[in-house]
Amino acid sequence: MRSKIFICCCTLPVLSLAQIDNAKDLDGRVTSRDGDVAATHVLNTTTQRATITDLNGFFDIPVHLNDTLIFSAVQFKKKQIVITQSIYDSKMLVVPLEDELTELEEVVVTPYNLSGDITKDLLSLEIEPVVTASTLNLPNAYVRVPTKAERELYEATSGGGLIPVTPILNAISGRTKMLKKRLARNKLYDRTLRVREFYADSLYRTKLHIPEANTDDFFYYCEIDPSFQSIVDTHDLFKIWEFLERKSIVYLENNDID
Repeated sequence: MRSKIFICCCTLPVLSLAQIDNAKDLDGRVTSRDGDVAATHVLNTTTQRATITDLNGFFDIPVHLNDTLIFSAVQFKKKQIVITQSIYDSKMLVVPLEDELTELEEVVVTPYNLSGDITKDLLSLEIEPVVTASTLNLPNAYVRVPTKAERELYEATSGGGLIPVTPILNAISGRTKMLKKRLARNKLYDRTLRVREFYADSLYRTKLHIPEANTDDFFYYCEIDPSFQSIVDTHDLFKIWEFLERKSIVYLENNDID
């Protein structure tokens, strides 16, 4: 009996450590019809770990098998996902969210003397001139504002003094590597958005036969192809479309989509 108790006492810590070791940082992206996916809350209810999505809907969060993730935001219906083996093994989890619609019974446009017909109302409105840095000829009017990811990377890799303590600590902790990965991912996603603006959304369904619900996943499939960046940077719409056609055939076969 004592030997059995001893074996159990030795085994339980090992099993606990194994469960911890099986944790992985899951990369994902939240999508919606209007693209307003920034600051969506992602909660792992099993471990009580949480994060929020960035401006493009990307997030990463530690998970184990069978953990439960809750996605919530004011503008979306709450969504729950259980981490299955296929999700755990995937490189990117794409989570489409459904808009939370609030219907108004009545809209009152008085006392502004509006008819509700925008073509008529625009003629009666007094529109003041737009004032911007460029219209005022300010010296920094055309300076590009760094993105949040670029600012965070700059802060993590810069530091004063003889010994730059902050960059060293960020390099050791892996924060610098993580921020560089996030910046590269955002630039790749921005390139994808430019491609999607080249063609009408209907073409992906009618010509490439990609279902509307799979459009975001299809473009992520294109993004991870090493040749995607160089082809997009040519700005040749025919070459880009030929690339999308080739990738769509393989994508449909791999996902058993008719």
